[in-house]
Amino acid sequence: MRLRAVLFDMDGTLLDTAPDFIAVCQAMRAARDLPAQDEKLIRDQISGGARAMVAANFAIDPQTEGFEALRLEFLERYLEHCAVLSQLFPGMAELLAEIEQAKLIWGVATNKPVRYAEPIMQRLGLAERSAVLVCPDHVSRSKPDPEMLLLACAKIGVQPGEVLFIGDDARDIEAGRAAGCKTAAVTYGYIHPDDNPRHWGADVVVDHPLELREVLDRALCSC
Repeated sequence: MRLRAVLFDMDGTLLDTAPDFIAVCQAMRAARDLPAQDEKLIRDQISGGARAMVAANFAIDPQTEGFEALRLEFLERYLEHCAVLSQLFPGMAELLAEIEQAKLIWGVATNKPVRYAEPIMQRLGLAERSAVLVCPDHVSRSKPDPEMLLLACAKIGVQPGEVLFIGDDARDIEAGRAAGCKTAAVTYGYIHPDDNPRHWGADVVVDHPLELREVLDRALCSC
């Protein structure tokens, strides 16, 4: 079946959003007169969401009293700082340009709530270029459930088998496969040290955004 669209996960796949997460964590520590945190420690927990980052940032168990207040503070601070330092990964701008030049549709399917995702897409000038942005707010079940990808496909008018879905988490690949999409796992994203993208069952695994050029070229030439 002909490739017609490319869907991206957001954090750790399309965008390097870690700098904003790290800035929020460091600001919270500074407000409590704590020394700066090791940035790698925070980056390694991004795929686990706010709960995992707060737990790592303060070395605190989520069941500990006061944890929920820290998590809510993190989310409020991030709302104000979610679109300051985040950028496309190196090579991604060129890839998007080539996708558009090839007349392929592209969009985003992310577990990031829309109140954070939309400002980031708008600030980076991607909102008007992306054909679709699907967030947890739009579905009843987030990834790894395929509902998000099926909705994205319906919105852009393509069949799942005509889509390549790219992600940096096992949940992305599970969702893509369940939806019937082709899948690509990226190793440059926010991979937990104990995880291995080559074990997720993706159709292809790449180490750099520009390697996705070859994946797309092969897909288009085989149609």
